[in-house]
Amino acid sequence: MDRTDQLDQARDAIAEARHLAHEAAREALNRGSRATALAAASAAWSDIARTHTAIAAGLPDTTTED
Repeated sequence: MDRTDQLDQARDAIAEARHLAHEAAREALNRGSRATALAAASAAWSDIARTHTAIAAGLPDTTTED
């Protein structure tokens, strides 16, 4: 994977983390039992996004300016 691919993967992971965070908040408001698990899953996806971003930072920039 190149830098752009890593950043795309990070964006996807951020979207998943956001979705799960919203679901966790909704569950918590409704006193749902899945709130903790959803929040943990959101945190895991956030870690994945940070990992992809860190990898991307170490790769050469392959974009070109015209």
